[in-house]
Amino acid sequence: MGVDIADSELYRKHADDLTRFATGLVGPQNAADVVSEAVLSCLSSRSWPSVTQKRSYLYRSVYNKAAEFHRSARRRRVREEVAAQPESIDPPDVRPEVLAAVMRLSIQQRAVIVLTYWDDLNPAAIAKLLDISDGSVRRHLARGKSRLKEALNALD
Repeated sequence: MGVDIADSELYRKHADDLTRFATGLVGPQNAADVVSEAVLSCLSSRSWPSVTQKRSYLYRSVYNKAAEFHRSARRRRVREEVAAQPESIDPPDVRPEVLAAVMRLSIQQRAVIVLTYWDDLNPAAIAKLLDISDGSVRRHLARGKSRLKEALNALD
């Protein structure tokens, strides 16, 4: 299956935004891989030619790949912890407090926090982009902000 000109133009148009979104979801080290996997998945999908909201479809695919990345990382972490001796576990990498708190949010909460505060989108735009309801966006945003407030207040 070849990629047509319209698809490559669509990718070029949205690649930076998709990568910024993925960075907020999985961090800068894994963002490009998540975007690549998501875009390839979309382009190879049989339903891709009939998709009318391609930008939203790409964002949703990045979101799904990020969730898959976290599930896989969580399973890998559990396997590694079981196999490791307690005294050989290294402390986690030290990160700035806010980034660490954001990275502890659920993938849904992180997605709406990133799109709200990094991309300055309103709930309606986020809902359209992620193909979820406005109410879901507001709920994830409220819960994410609450968890961030708790985490950051605990540092004081």
